[in-house]
Amino acid sequence: MMNWKSLISNKRLGQEERHVERHDDRSEFKRDSDRLVYSAPFRRLQNKTQVFPLPGSVFVHNRLTHSLEVSSLGKSLGDDVAKQLIQAHPELSGTLFEEIGTIVQTAGLAHDMGNPPFGHSGEKAIQTFFAEEEGLELKGILSEPFWNDITHFEGNANAFRLLTHRFVGRREGGYVMTYSTLASIVKYPFSSECSGHHGKFGFFHSEQPVYEKIAHELGITKTEDANGRVRYARHPLVYLMEAADDICYEIMDIEDAHKLKLLSFEEVENLLLGFFEPDQQRHIQQRIIDEGVDDVNEKVVYMRACAVGKLEGECVRAFVKNEEQILEGTLQGSLIDHISEVPRKAYKKCTEVSYRKIYQSKPVLDVELSGYKIMETLMKSLVDAAIHPEKFHSQQLIKRFSSQYDIQSSNLETRIMAVIDYISGMTDVYALDIYQKINGISLPIV
Repeated sequence: MMNWKSLISNKRLGQEERHVERHDDRSEFKRDSDRLVYSAPFRRLQNKTQVFPLPGSVFVHNRLTHSLEVSSLGKSLGDDVAKQLIQAHPELSGTLFEEIGTIVQTAGLAHDMGNPPFGHSGEKAIQTFFAEEEGLELKGILSEPFWNDITHFEGNANAFRLLTHRFVGRREGGYVMTYSTLASIVKYPFSSECSGHHGKFGFFHSEQPVYEKIAHELGITKTEDANGRVRYARHPLVYLMEAADDICYEIMDIEDAHKLKLLSFEEVENLLLGFFEPDQQRHIQQRIIDEGVDDVNEKVVYMRACAVGKLEGECVRAFVKNEEQILEGTLQGSLIDHISEVPRKAYKKCTEVSYRKIYQSKPVLDVELSGYKIMETLMKSLVDAAIHPEKFHSQQLIKRFSSQYDIQSSNLETRIMAVIDYISGMTDVYALDIYQKINGISLPIV
């Protein structure tokens, strides 16, 4: 069984043997949070699609606002769990365990940093370029682990790479995050060869030794199947980060859908009040009347806040109730799967309505179609440049890469990964700009 005192460590990846003098009172986990907030990849999230097209006259969530909300809710979940578990385990009082709210808060900031532009269609474009299109001809030249990684490209694994990959035998630099923060963003703690039908995995082959080092240091449970494939249990705080993510994207997408008139007020009211028993529903409706809230958007905001609060409390109770299974690494599913019946059914109903009326809606499908084509073109042009760097046009494209990308490497796999790093780090607008320039659609204006 895993234990909390090992699981919560402020040791930093890349600074294990160094003493770093501090000049303020911030905890190491607060430093993690600050490093992310002030970084360029985090800022770029403001111009990456979450679900809906980036805003015109109606403001909807982008990757940045989503990450900030996940971070905020994660802090509440972590703080509330810490408070309850310290009562059950007094020996945790005065230890680093008290800071788990800050760790989950930071994991919430980081969890989407590896996602490419244009949401899910961006991920799909990278995968299918190699699995179905021009990139398929590379299959016989590339190693099997690398091929598995790129044909199952995953934003979660890419976030872990973004935060750690500079320590894989190349150079120092980067985020130098704490072990516990890094472990808390890995929702699927196994490699692409174990991804199965859902295609999810937690780290690329190149970063596997880093995750193994972190898991060993923190005492995360390790298992091995008959084929020798290694899987790890989740770090317990992953459940809290995942719960914050699940709650925010599901509930906030419904609020956005109302703003965009994809869902009526009546539909949204039915969905959000569905998390409560009938007497609680009447109480919420009466509070809205008593406080004089007349605007329908403000009514939705109020009900959304109630639903998020309800789910937060339910997930805290589910975590505390299942603490032993979580530490044993045997808990199946997410925390949402273990909340009480009424909110669990309401959440399921929200996901069903979201799939039918939001994720299949014209605005969402339009951005996915356009985004896929842009990403497909970028992959085709830049991967070709990586394969044939001697060509004149390849050299013109390669000059666009900054020195942080190993596009000049003598190793083909390293160059291809540099292309994926470059494209996945783009904002939607920048990807569109490069697409137009590659296709001769636009010229720079001096």
